[in-house]
Amino acid sequence: MDDQVVRSYNSLEVDADMVLRGQGADPAIIRARKPRLVALAVQALEEGRQLIEPVATYRVLPVKKMSHERIMLGGNARLTGPLLSQQLACAQEIALIVCTLGHRLEKRVSALLPEEPAYAFALDGFGSMAAEALGLAVCAGLEAEAHARGMYTSVPLNPGMIDWPVEVGQPQIFGALDAGRIGVTLNESDQMIPHKSVSMVLGISQYPFGEGWPCDFCSLNATCRYQNREAHHGG
Repeated sequence: MDDQVVRSYNSLEVDADMVLRGQGADPAIIRARKPRLVALAVQALEEGRQLIEPVATYRVLPVKKMSHERIMLGGNARLTGPLLSQQLACAQEIALIVCTLGHRLEKRVSALLPEEPAYAFALDGFGSMAAEALGLAVCAGLEAEAHARGMYTSVPLNPGMIDWPVEVGQPQIFGALDAGRIGVTLNESDQMIPHKSVSMVLGISQYPFGEGWPCDFCSLNATCRYQNREAHHGG
């Protein structure tokens, strides 16, 4: 896998309101009613930035063939499922991506939980949003590289989205990508370790992809109150 890239990220765009949303809270309501939780979010933001080690690894592979909900890639890799075959139908290349914040934040949350649960939840909320921000930063970099070649990118698609179950998508990505280079592994349930990690694929094409948001394909899109409509939507 000599074409595999490993890249570190020095800063991520996360603020206190995002930390609150990462806990499933409405920032406007919390700021009006529970200033202590806002203070904990600010504290978590400051400490959390010192605990994370954002890094990503990815490969961009050519599409060799598409048929019967299967995408055959270079390097003998393949992706399957109706979500991918529909959303990536015009792709000439597909980027397979894994990124992580590392173990330190999770260890700190676990240590805090018995004695300071409110702060532990705030720190965990920071981690959730920092992981999301890292994924968006990786996609933004790949999008810029694609645009420099006169090409377009799709919305990022993650295992666990509608029509691409975790138990299908994770082994496909990890089978084509040595995520161990950045310290990420799969457990017996195909969940990533460390937990504050993100895996995804991104289509690259000379033709524009359809408009959309990652939230459109999430299994929770009918009930989630905190959909991120500002996320990457192709271009």
